[in-house]
Amino acid sequence: MSKFSKTPHVWAILGLIFVIALTADAADSRSKLKPGWNLFSPQQDVEMGREVSRQAERELPMLNDRRANAYIDTLGKRLAAHAPGEKYPYQFRIVNDSAINAFALPGGFVYVNRGALEAADTEAQIAGVIAHEIGHVALRHGTHQASTAYLAQAPLAILGGVLGSNSVGGVLTQLGVSFATSSLLLKYSRDAESQADLMGTQILHDSGYDPRAMVEFFEKIQAQSKGRAIQFLSDHPNPENRIGNVQREIQRLGGMPTNARADSPEFHTVKSSIASLPAARKSASAGSRPTDSRSGRPAAPSGRMTTSNFQDIQFRYPDNWRQYGQGSVMTITPDGGIINDALAYGMMMSIFESDYHGQGRISLEEATDQLLNDLQRSNPGMRITRSHTPDRVGGRAGYLTEASNQSPAGGREIDWVYTTLSPDGQLYYFVGVAPQNEFNRYSNVFEDVIDSVRFR
Repeated sequence: MSKFSKTPHVWAILGLIFVIALTADAADSRSKLKPGWNLFSPQQDVEMGREVSRQAERELPMLNDRRANAYIDTLGKRLAAHAPGEKYPYQFRIVNDSAINAFALPGGFVYVNRGALEAADTEAQIAGVIAHEIGHVALRHGTHQASTAYLAQAPLAILGGVLGSNSVGGVLTQLGVSFATSSLLLKYSRDAESQADLMGTQILHDSGYDPRAMVEFFEKIQAQSKGRAIQFLSDHPNPENRIGNVQREIQRLGGMPTNARADSPEFHTVKSSIASLPAARKSASAGSRPTDSRSGRPAAPSGRMTTSNFQDIQFRYPDNWRQYGQGSVMTITPDGGIINDALAYGMMMSIFESDYHGQGRISLEEATDQLLNDLQRSNPGMRITRSHTPDRVGGRAGYLTEASNQSPAGGREIDWVYTTLSPDGQLYYFVGVAPQNEFNRYSNVFEDVIDSVRFR
């Protein structure tokens, strides 16, 4: 057969290859994600993460179970092999804490709470939690936050190129960063959390796991959260919106990978082994705080105030209260203010993702109504007793809504819900909580906190 007679066959094969390539590209139209602006080098990510991880492991109750830690490290590294970008020296360890949570430090130092392992039903679900944290590392969210903070504190030094000669330890000291503060290395924005969700979904898919497991885990902890303060939802907020985002990303990836992996016998062996160990401690944010031993109630709020920051606001609160949580939810509460994993005394603040109905902005009244409907769906015992009372929050127009609910301390509680729109149109809300028979002791404190709010 001459070379000319072979030509149609060659063109047919080339055409088939072209069609397959186009089909594959159409099937995988994943979200394009890349790290944001950063002053630090990837090597400095590792140095920073290693230094803060040493502090973390001194302060946290690490799980000393060789088999469980080896399992989680192997699983994590299998997932991290599919993370894009810098190939960090990832390491994964288990914290002996019953809270459902996980966190990652720059450079690949990832920690998974025992409570998250115990809550997961399958290996793919815990893989989804780990993949999300790997997403934060790969997208360099921690050092991006540190870069922004460092620029704000020392713009002239940065313009002069001083950062390269500063040790990472010196930068951490200058920024006041330590693990104890749960500082800016872990306080991710909503966009950062969404990006980590999407990258985590991609990593799950590329590792051969069923990416729907991430949705399953979100749905599971969302169902468990009814009437309770679950730490994962404080550090990784807005599960309803995030479920939809993950489901859409799975469609962009072309659905499930071939022969998707959902579970393994080793996961259940390790989970059973952990269950046989002595009970894990409850984290400080999960209700194990001391109370005023004289009365069995938290100590009275201090008259002295301390200053803190949350997202785009600055505020003041009693200096004998503590703050907990990262991301887009923060709780401030006295010792003993959380009972049975639920806030009984204190305040929480967050940002609510309103439904704009395709419009550019939304009114404060409509956004507040959406929030109140969402709160009532999550808290069936909640009753609105006074709504849409005009108020001022951070010098901006706001509303105060009063509600009644079951108190974890027993009886009923009063909730004051303050709402306002930030300059860029986001709904900030603040909830002051105290038992009904003690509310008068706290109402002035709630008002003082709200009066102190300033948008930056």
